Amino acid sequence: MTAQLLVGPLLRRVTGDRATIWVETSEPAYVHVEADGGGAGSAPTFTAYGHHYAMVVVEGLRLGASSAYRVLLDDRPVWPSTESSYPPPAIHTRPADDTQTPVRMIFGSCREATPGATTRKLPPDALDAYARRLMADPQDPELRPDLIVLLGDQVYADNTSAKVRRFLRRRRRAGHDGPDDQVVTFEEYTKLYLESWRDPEVRWLFATVPTVMIFDDHEMIDDWNTSESWRTDMARQSWWEERITGGLASYWVYQHLGNMGPDELSVDPLFQKVTTVDDATDLLHEFGRTVDAAEQLYQWSYSLDIGRTRLVMLDNRCSRVLTPDRREMLPATEWNWFIDQAHGDYDHLVIGSSLPWLMPPAIHYLEAWNESTAASSRPWVARNAERLRRAVDLEHWAAFTRSFNALGELFRRLGEGGTGAPGHRVGAGGAYAAPASISVLSGDVHHSYVAQARFGTAMATPVMQLTCSPVHNQVPAFMRPLMRFSWSRAAARAVRGVARSAGVRRPAWTWKRLAGPYFGNAISTLTLHGPDATARVEGTTKDGDLFEVAEVPYPR
Repeated sequence: MTAQLLVGPLLRRVTGDRATIWVETSEPAYVHVEADGGGAGSAPTFTAYGHHYAMVVVEGLRLGASSAYRVLLDDRPVWPSTESSYPPPAIHTRPADDTQTPVRMIFGSCREATPGATTRKLPPDALDAYARRLMADPQDPELRPDLIVLLGDQVYADNTSAKVRRFLRRRRRAGHDGPDDQVVTFEEYTKLYLESWRDPEVRWLFATVPTVMIFDDHEMIDDWNTSESWRTDMARQSWWEERITGGLASYWVYQHLGNMGPDELSVDPLFQKVTTVDDATDLLHEFGRTVDAAEQLYQWSYSLDIGRTRLVMLDNRCSRVLTPDRREMLPATEWNWFIDQAHGDYDHLVIGSSLPWLMPPAIHYLEAWNESTAASSRPWVARNAERLRRAVDLEHWAAFTRSFNALGELFRRLGEGGTGAPGHRVGAGGAYAAPASISVLSGDVHHSYVAQARFGTAMATPVMQLTCSPVHNQVPAFMRPLMRFSWSRAAARAVRGVARSAGVRRPAWTWKRLAGPYFGNAISTLTLHGPDATARVEGTTKDGDLFEVAEVPYPR
């Protein structure tokens, strides 16, 4: 049969004169990518679970240029379609000396599939709106970002569309174990990505702008890895092992594979194995099973540099330490890796964290109180605290106090400069300049806001929490007043008093909301230029256009 392009192309990483392109095809094929000006790359597909994928490394691209490109399967052009009315997809590279060129990232999280795939009446998709605006002039540097950063819940395994549920009911009648409305196997996961990523505007956007991703809970299931007791209860479900195995294997193929640049792909052991066997199903199945069971370590966190900006994306879900009296967001080995990445030669440090580091103060103290009481020596207190933790999703950084404090202390130390801080050397004694800015990009909480941490010192580096969620979802109307109230001083004082009774101390820094909360669908932009940084939040109108919600220049 003649191979067709099922999903993609997805332009994932652009590094110097190289780029990576991800595709899924209907049959085994040889994938070739040709770019204007001479850039090209080829790769055969690899097979897993009866599906066929390729990662193509395109080399020899013109620097500082926009190069339209084509995808061929077995020497037959398949993309862009001759019937497409959209601008041709292109790979944009930065200049050879790009230290003075602005860096623009758009980011957000929580995107249910497009209208028609969901039965809920959601506001217009912010990613669709951004794509339509960029189509008006893809060459305009003021419109075109360097990177799309997707911060979790790219697909919803536990909240499926009517179309996917019909497919699942047929599977359950055929004897495949699992809930009627949730995906379980790798094959079922493929339907979610097919449904979401074949949206025409999003497909064009992903083919045109590099994209990196990290998972949150809904890629697996709501409240994934909330606590040890949660894992124990889930293990009793007959379908859970297959669910987490298929979920992690599909995440590696559809999302994480593209997070690696050409150099990382060339040394990644799993990628080398799956591309050299006839069928990688058993390899990926065993990988998903053993990673969740902690029988082998796999680092989902990663980093990349764009100009003078360093982005470090952190896994907030899979590798958590869940022991009640020493919970941590990252295990020690991965935290040490993160510390290494946070030190280096850059101007701006950007942390991608699916869960916000700085929450509304009242919620922060509620989560810290809950964590403290869950470690109580009185069994009934600890048991009820765990129940509350799981019932109302008390699982953000504030509920992992050791990690919350360690992250803030790292930012303080970096921002004060001195020996070991990042940036260019400014003195013979080993002192280094502090970064121009530190930003934490987050999602998850279904509202958007900008907050600044204040360390009470002469620290010149602004430390900002930028939260943008949802891209295509919504907060129930009755919850919005409660979430607004959680930002108030009165709410913070009341909950802080309760937390203090459980031994919770105030953090060594405070934070102030500068914009938001905004509850509509949104996409945000972080622009970094020289020493300056600006955050912008844009929402969607009823007609599906973008409008400015807030623009916040970083203080200097």
